[in-house]
Amino acid sequence: MSTVDTSAKRSALAPLGKPFAAAGGVLGIVAALLPWVTFTLNDGNWPDKSTLQFFDAPFQVTGFRWHVLVLGVLVLVAAFAPVPSKGRVVRALGWGLTLVSFVNTAYITVKGGGLGAVTALDGATAFGGIVGLVAGVLTILAGYGIGIEPVGEWKFKVSTPVAYLVLLVSFGAVLYAVAAMLTTGGVGSANPYAGAIFLSFLGFAGGLLAALSGVGFVRWISALSEQHRVFSVIVLAACALLLPFTEAGNEYWMTVAANIGIYAATAIGLNIVVGLAGLLDLGYVAFMGIGALVAANFSGAATAYFGFDLPFPVAAVIAAVVAGIFGAIVGSPTLRVRGDYLAIVTLAFGEIFTRSAQNDIGGFTNGSNAIPGIPALSLFGAEFNKSFTIGAVKLPAGVLYYVLIVLLVAATMAVFANLKFSRIGRAWIAIREDEDAARAMGIRTGKMKILAFLIGAMLAGLAGAVFAHKNGTVSYESFKFLESVTLLAAVILGGMGSIPGAVLGAALLFVLPEKLRDFEDYRLMIFGLALILIMRFRPVGLIPDAHRRAEMVERADENAEEAHLEAKKA
Repeated sequence: MSTVDTSAKRSALAPLGKPFAAAGGVLGIVAALLPWVTFTLNDGNWPDKSTLQFFDAPFQVTGFRWHVLVLGVLVLVAAFAPVPSKGRVVRALGWGLTLVSFVNTAYITVKGGGLGAVTALDGATAFGGIVGLVAGVLTILAGYGIGIEPVGEWKFKVSTPVAYLVLLVSFGAVLYAVAAMLTTGGVGSANPYAGAIFLSFLGFAGGLLAALSGVGFVRWISALSEQHRVFSVIVLAACALLLPFTEAGNEYWMTVAANIGIYAATAIGLNIVVGLAGLLDLGYVAFMGIGALVAANFSGAATAYFGFDLPFPVAAVIAAVVAGIFGAIVGSPTLRVRGDYLAIVTLAFGEIFTRSAQNDIGGFTNGSNAIPGIPALSLFGAEFNKSFTIGAVKLPAGVLYYVLIVLLVAATMAVFANLKFSRIGRAWIAIREDEDAARAMGIRTGKMKILAFLIGAMLAGLAGAVFAHKNGTVSYESFKFLESVTLLAAVILGGMGSIPGAVLGAALLFVLPEKLRDFEDYRLMIFGLALILIMRFRPVGLIPDAHRRAEMVERADENAEEAHLEAKKA
């Protein structure tokens, strides 16, 4: 294969690159200090004292205006400092400026009844949003003018203590960012502008993250964490366990975080089937439902099938084993079918489970009445659904469920990682890439595919057991086809075959709808549009597996080479 030219693609804007960056950075700073709205809106003051100017008190700027100020300063630094991939970084910061300015300007215009709210009205002027948009567009053009180079590479090595310190600070920053994302704008019902504030924060965070990625920092941190994998896992688990001690440590977000964890653990199991083995499963949530029903029937609930209760660890193991048996049964048709036909088989299994549970076939599900009254878990007399006190710190209700689920996710990630890098994992990847070639190389493809279904189903059944006790009720309504699609979307969105990708995908699929409640009827439309944009610009997922990332780069190089040859012929 001939080498494809990867040098910076400079355009006719090249002479204007740095001047535009300078203008964009300065205008971004000016925009942050200008007023953004001319009057108080009907739902109350727009956040961060947006009717006021801050030229006389620039250090008192807060909220989204602080984000604009930071982005403006970073544009100037990136434009004139010796930064790797300068054009890529400047463009990313420009998109951040544009998004923050657009979200706030558009929302104020709609709520304020017209452009007078963001320009001039009754002697009051407010051009902060307009100036911010101009700054963002100029900065994006500056990025293209400077030239979009490949992502920067940090080749220097650091000692182990320094690496530990860097990872500790980086993961601490991630914890801070997660807490800030969850608490930005509060809950929609408490703040009429919560949705817009959240979207504005996402624009800022996205621009900053893209700039860090462009300069090569994200890739370097990823490589560093891979070199010190055990330390990274411990620190990440510690950061997750520290979330209740942040501003997000309230009952509402602990409940949401626990639900995210349950579905993340289930998505990791699905990642074995879809991401590693390449087997499309459209009925996977049924295994989670089987685990939940088994745990519910051994919980001692009044409507449970069995008249006795088992300790939760025993019931959870039984739930995982039973789900695994059904997984092997569903996986057995893979000996004869593949591709779309296998998807139909799994879809049929999911529907069979739903209809059987709905009609209470066998008497295990209680039909449409569900199985209510499942007791909460307890440990040394402390109920998991109650608040918990450590010294002088009172933690919110449900925090013990959150801790349990963090440990569950950590365990499923450990299982996935060990399998992925084992002989079994390599066999699954070979089957995913080319099943016929894998069989020709001596891999027992049928056995391996059934094993993928079995292990994935066991992990889902274990998550289902926790789901049953946390929610207190198990109904077939919680395990319909749409839930399987949501899990599959989490795997694809995060990155197939990626361990942290499934967790991030599940988190986005739960957090985004919650934070967008302020938009009411438009909430799901915005959510769907966000998913489309993510998949358009990140087709391998947000945190792609290294193998898949290499495949995409190779394909991109091949396509670029073909285009180059076609252009020569023309």
